[in-house]
Amino acid sequence: MLVFLLMLLQGVLDLGRAFFTYLALKDASADGVYFAAVYPKCIDGPLPGNSHNVSVLKSADDITGTAANTACKDPNNTDYRARKSAPSGGLVDWTNATVDISYTASPTGYVSYTAGSLVTVTISYGYQLLTPLISAIVQSQTLTLYSQSVGIIIAGPDSLP
Repeated sequence: MLVFLLMLLQGVLDLGRAFFTYLALKDASADGVYFAAVYPKCIDGPLPGNSHNVSVLKSADDITGTAANTACKDPNNTDYRARKSAPSGGLVDWTNATVDISYTASPTGYVSYTAGSLVTVTISYGYQLLTPLISAIVQSQTLTLYSQSVGIIIAGPDSLP
């Protein structure tokens, strides 16, 4: 009986940690989309070859790419805001999170940064399960958690922080 109660307690603790991690991802995607709605061209920082995983189409007028915009250095870009929304030292290792930022495409196939267009921030994270019981149920030691937030761009494409 004691073994069953301990396994049940471990499972509840593992699922509680997973739920807490999901809430952190949800808050991060909401913070990211909030920033992207106000500053649509500030996607990622200016350093080439950085470790952020941001996929976004470039617009026709964005020849050098958003990464060349020095006004969007950390902390003034969407990726940074999404990753740093939660306090450090928590359950989420933000270096392993994938942040994907996408915009509504115009009829010509380019990104539309204009007011009224949609911006989506999606974050995925491989949550490591600790309990063998939950791992057996999901048939994996890693549970991929996703969070997605969609916002409407409220500022023009030339707005910078």
